[in-house]
Amino acid sequence: MQEDVVNTVLARQDALVLMPTGGGKSICFQVPTLAMKGVCIVVTPLIALMKDQVEQLRKRGIPAAAIYSGMHYREIDTTLDNCIYGNTKFLYVSPERLRTEIVIERVKQMAVCLLAVDEAHCISAWGYDFRPPYLQIAEFRALIPDTPIIALTASATPDVQADIIDKLALKQPAVFRQTFARPNLSYSAVLEESKETRLLRVLQNVPGCAVVYVRSRKQTQAIAQWLVRQGISADFYHAGLTTQQRSEKQDAWIQDRTRVMVSTNAFGMGIDKPDVRVVVHLDVPDSLEAYYQEAGRAGRDGQKAYAVMLYTPGDLESLRFRTEQLFQPIEMLRRVYQALANYTAVPVGGGNSVAMILIWVPLPLRSACLLRKRTTR
Repeated sequence: MQEDVVNTVLARQDALVLMPTGGGKSICFQVPTLAMKGVCIVVTPLIALMKDQVEQLRKRGIPAAAIYSGMHYREIDTTLDNCIYGNTKFLYVSPERLRTEIVIERVKQMAVCLLAVDEAHCISAWGYDFRPPYLQIAEFRALIPDTPIIALTASATPDVQADIIDKLALKQPAVFRQTFARPNLSYSAVLEESKETRLLRVLQNVPGCAVVYVRSRKQTQAIAQWLVRQGISADFYHAGLTTQQRSEKQDAWIQDRTRVMVSTNAFGMGIDKPDVRVVVHLDVPDSLEAYYQEAGRAGRDGQKAYAVMLYTPGDLESLRFRTEQLFQPIEMLRRVYQALANYTAVPVGGGNSVAMILIWVPLPLRSACLLRKRTTR
């Protein structure tokens, strides 16, 4: 399917690509970019993902760069100049960077051949809450109206697919869907009260690199230290670490100096390490999509690998409670909306005030409001 996607991009047509983790999505925008004149701007959510992709391209002799937080203004300035006057082929940025004045002004001078939105499901997962710039990528495209867009993701329900096409303003996109079956990956869900003991058994029985996912930052450190005391090479990772700490820990794991990374869901997205033999969840993820994304980081080399989820009855009750809090019944949403409209004196039919009203709503309820609006429009 990669060849069909490449030919679509070369024909300058928008595309939405759904491939499983490890299915080779990057090839779909990297190959056509190398066959075209100009720069490919890649929108991606995480600094770790940017650095990994840039490093992989540079190892292959392909000029690539990234702009991320912590860079000095002069360094950003030089990077953008290289995209205009140099031979840089790939520029990795976060959606927030597309909103900055320096990027907007320099893009007007660039020959941009392709806009690639990697991990495009984040538009729906994050755009409505804490990363609204994801919903404004289409505005950036107005600066390069003749440039095609390719959106890529490893997981998207039909509603999320429609949302991606809508929010990116894709023009008659070609949609490519590959099977998400992973025959080399064994999935297990185990009811287990003594999770640490079972985790140790799994790591002792399955040699090779591993990722252990937990919910809290405190847990990452506690579990990693416990594994070290059991003679397992382990470290911890979460979003609260400094950029340098995260980079050092990630590099040690990728280079096999650390065998097991105990992490929150901040770790792993887009990281190209094919020989992960087991992914263990000590906490139940919030959704099947999240579970598929995280479990799918095992066995990207096509060899036998394992995804193991350890849970207790209490974990399931907690998940059910969180879900009920996040997705309130539609009648509750109507009552809250009406109460807020009454309080703020919004007249019937005054739909333009929806955004103002939602500012008053707590985040979980606001997410539910927006989701209901998207799925029932």
